[in-house]
Amino acid sequence: MSDRSALMQEVRLALRSLGAQLGRLNGAVGAAVELKGTDIELLDHIGRVGPVSPSELATGLHIHPATLTGILDRLEAGGWVVRERSSTDRRKVSLKALRARAPELVRLYSPMNTAITKACADLTAEQLVTIRDFLRTMSEAATLVADELRPHDE
Repeated sequence: MSDRSALMQEVRLALRSLGAQLGRLNGAVGAAVELKGTDIELLDHIGRVGPVSPSELATGLHIHPATLTGILDRLEAGGWVVRERSSTDRRKVSLKALRARAPELVRLYSPMNTAITKACADLTAEQLVTIRDFLRTMSEAATLVADELRPHDE
């Protein structure tokens, strides 16, 4: 195996390990605030994209509507999100992340954010751009592959 092939294999293994450990981190954070790891991921998505309808969320994240309803019920009961009805069309609902409990998540993710800052401290701006672009490309690739593997009747 060439040096390049060996390095490529190490990158693949490192990405697999990173994915597993980030899932573990989300599970631990979720457990600390009485949520499941998938609840944390969904809450993060709502927080990043802003108000979103349940159907947009279900479609975008490929979550069955019944499963989504259960997750949203937990998040709403815990004070994490609110379902807001449109003032002009009561059938339209949007989901909004509430900021009141955000400090809990900031505190729990703080050690990871500190580790990221420490790991990046001696990197140049050019190196950080390369890492950022690589991670974005891998995220997009994972999304495309997952979409291709998903049954088309969903």
